[in-house]
Amino acid sequence: MHRAPAVIRASTVLVAAMVAATGCASDAPSAQSTTSTLSKPPIVVGFLNPSGGPVPQPGADTGAKAAVSYINGEFGGINGHPIEVVTCDTDTTPERAQSCANMFVEKKVVAVMDGYNLSSSAALPTLTAAQIPLVGMIPFDSVTGAKAENRVFFAAPQAAFLIGALQAFKTEGKKSVTLALVDTPSSHQTIDKLLPVVAKALEIDAKGIYFSPTNPNFTAVASTIARDKPDVGGLVAAPSEAVCTALVKALRQLRYQGEIFTAACTDYVKGAPQQAAGGALYSSNWLPAAARYAPPEAQRDLALAEKYISAVSGGTAGYYAFGEFALFMNFAKAMSTATDADLTGPGVLKTLKALKDFPSFLGPKVTCGSATSPNCTTQLLLFVVQPDGSIKPVTDTWITPIPQVMSVIPGAV
Repeated sequence: MHRAPAVIRASTVLVAAMVAATGCASDAPSAQSTTSTLSKPPIVVGFLNPSGGPVPQPGADTGAKAAVSYINGEFGGINGHPIEVVTCDTDTTPERAQSCANMFVEKKVVAVMDGYNLSSSAALPTLTAAQIPLVGMIPFDSVTGAKAENRVFFAAPQAAFLIGALQAFKTEGKKSVTLALVDTPSSHQTIDKLLPVVAKALEIDAKGIYFSPTNPNFTAVASTIARDKPDVGGLVAAPSEAVCTALVKALRQLRYQGEIFTAACTDYVKGAPQQAAGGALYSSNWLPAAARYAPPEAQRDLALAEKYISAVSGGTAGYYAFGEFALFMNFAKAMSTATDADLTGPGVLKTLKALKDFPSFLGPKVTCGSATSPNCTTQLLLFVVQPDGSIKPVTDTWITPIPQVMSVIPGAV
């Protein structure tokens, strides 16, 4: 059954409790609402919430709730306007993304926030026709990331993470890489089309394999990775922390000696830091486990995000929670520079596309508005897990993937 959209309107300190929605349960999603002390009319945005289906990202919902709580409280809204969020749960299918888009048009949202969805491109025709921009961090749907029309993403494109990681591995002297990815339509864009091009350009032996989104066998995945004894084995992207934990455990049981790469996972490190030591992961923003190595402003941002994320009852922290918190913060900071007349779909798009050297939350300075890419940066961080469970950047600055390699990927630059 489809859940109905929820409306989040956070109070000055904490996110409000769930309330029941009216109407038919199969068609009308449950609602979330709160009162706000902000006096101006709300700015209504949609949220493609990836909390359902076979590849859920519940941390994104946690980050969104936490950010709205802070923005409508301490931050003071957007020039006195509270943010009101209409949430639509997705399930990785294009049909559900399209259904959410229709509902967002109905609700007259001024922007739609992407929660790392694998099928966001299915929502774009409807949103574009209604002049409602799609705003996110990383376009997990490579079709969404291939063009700049009516969308803005504050972090790097998928290609940047793959290229940046492979660059770093090659610099370390690694010659072979085998990476797994959940078997979805957008994954085939990455494994079948993107990975071979990047591997050829970087002159590194890189292979991709798939695992089932509904019934994964990580012992089999680990065996496939370990069979050829690649220098690096792991994940292109992680659909959940549980996937990382299962794959790392299986690789260790097989006594795999190469470097284990876990995309953006961090929770598995907490459970067994010494076993995780030496592994690598990447991120579009600073993460709590890297706080001691972060610059002062990033440390302050991390403390703020942690405070509000931990206050979300039943919430899930981790990479996606901090990433979605950063997305809402970037949106609020950017739109606070706009006039009330620009608090419309076209106005939001114009304001975000005009950002130059914008200090993104937990991330680098970004410049949006490329004619060919929806992404405001190509920069990323690559971390190595330390024996004490912290994660240390491999470079002193943000990694910038080689532009010549990036240029062969549509929408990457």
